[in-house]
Amino acid sequence: MDLDHRGLTRLPALPADLEYLSAYDNDLTDLPDALWDLDRLAVLNLAANRLTSIPPGIGRLTALHTLDLGHNRLTAVPDELGDLPNLTQYLYLSDNQLTALPDSITRLGRLRYLSATDNRLTALPADLSGLRELRELRLYRNNLHELPDSLGELGALRELHLRGNHLTELPASIGELTDLRYLDLRENDLRTLPDGLAALPLVKLDLRWNRRLTAPAWLDDLDDCLVLR
Repeated sequence: MDLDHRGLTRLPALPADLEYLSAYDNDLTDLPDALWDLDRLAVLNLAANRLTSIPPGIGRLTALHTLDLGHNRLTAVPDELGDLPNLTQYLYLSDNQLTALPDSITRLGRLRYLSATDNRLTALPADLSGLRELRELRLYRNNLHELPDSLGELGALRELHLRGNHLTELPASIGELTDLRYLDLRENDLRTLPDGLAALPLVKLDLRWNRRLTAPAWLDDLDDCLVLR
């Protein structure tokens, strides 16, 4: 069901067998409890509304594989997200006011894409190892000063976007991301780089606007993928 761009302030009655719902770019400030009874719902897009919170019950959407909550006014997301066993394709939390991600998000062991850009995140969950199928992680324009060592356990990760944070260093474990192809580190405050980066199969390594970075000697060997200016 497509309800995009309709100026809705509340959702209408929804059919019980609904599998797809997009209410993008409306004026929703709250969600009805009946939404969580749609046990066949696989795709839910609530982006670009005026939501400040997600009421209890989202964990009942056990068929959900794609969830977009971006471009709202959320200050937190519920722990129940970790109870969505089929949330495998896409979780979009960007352009909110989140200061943290719940630890429960790491229970989404089959999730492939996670975007939490343009928030106010100051830290990530300490143990990311549960996100074993994650292919792409977007965290640019937050307030991250460090990354957990468990980052290196995201063995399927192919893209890591960290532009516009406050990172001064990267964990040595990043060298264990043996499928990593794209690493965006623009606009941080990096001083050094771990030697493990040299062995990764990177197609692009973007280091622009890290003005205090002391470039290691091996960086010259990455000319084919390196962007410095």
